[in-house]
Amino acid sequence: MELQRPIRHAKISPNMTVSLLVDSLSGCAFGAGRLCEAVEIYREMLNDKDCTKFFGLAGAMVPAGMRQIVSDLIREGNIDILVTTGANLVHDIIESMGLHHYKGTHAVDDIQLKHDAVNRIYDVFLPEQHFIRFEEKMQSVFREVPNKLSITELLSRIGATLDDDSSILKSAYDMRVPVYCPAIQDSIIGLQAWLYKQTKPLNVDVFDDMRGLIDRCYEAKRAGVVIVGGGVPKNFILQSMLVTPRSFDYAIQLTMDRPETGGLSGATLDEARSWGKIGEKARSVTVYSDATITLPIIVAAAKSIR
Repeated sequence: MELQRPIRHAKISPNMTVSLLVDSLSGCAFGAGRLCEAVEIYREMLNDKDCTKFFGLAGAMVPAGMRQIVSDLIREGNIDILVTTGANLVHDIIESMGLHHYKGTHAVDDIQLKHDAVNRIYDVFLPEQHFIRFEEKMQSVFREVPNKLSITELLSRIGATLDDDSSILKSAYDMRVPVYCPAIQDSIIGLQAWLYKQTKPLNVDVFDDMRGLIDRCYEAKRAGVVIVGGGVPKNFILQSMLVTPRSFDYAIQLTMDRPETGGLSGATLDEARSWGKIGEKARSVTVYSDATITLPIIVAAAKSIR
């Protein structure tokens, strides 16, 4: 069986499209073959009209420049449920306020950056002043929300206040796509909510979102997921199937973490089959590479006309 598919060597031609480049990798091994498989699975998932499409977004993907890709996927109807981190949403809101992230180099003097009131995320930089503006924005939002609401409802209300169609939260609000952020406390949104609560009532029910998410899992005829990174978004999505009679039918993971430590972000999708989170016959692949490289390629190739 292992000697039935000879390696077909990639051929590069001038001016070839992203789709043709990926297709040329279909006979290759290692990461190239996995990338091509991810595109094939994603194409099938997007074309499956009965598939509920989950998207998990971890890591510093918004600061790195992946925001528009996610926003467009939402507006195109290619994300039905988004689960992400508070940090990505913080940076999404900052961008929506017209405040930019800046590209530089990681080879810098971080002590000097501290003195200059500049924050660093590897080779991305943000002035401290951005966060002052952000904090003012959050305090104004909290003043207008009900005393009790869920995390998803809070994020929807934030999205409604944003005037930027490239914003993930604004796109989700416009398209009525729920955004789940189960670890929202682990972000400046959480810090600002805590500060607000010191003097005024604000009750965000962290468990209230579970019903809506699990209801969507029960209602799904089929389900697919793209997991960028891992962490809390990955587990929050995959565990949602545990209390339903079904599993995910499509799964793609983009990560650089390894499985040997037993950590969630590096855990293989095959491991998730043992839990019943991913179906026995599901199409799945993990691509081990920087997601700022693989995500744009996979999305561009999957959306191209072959």
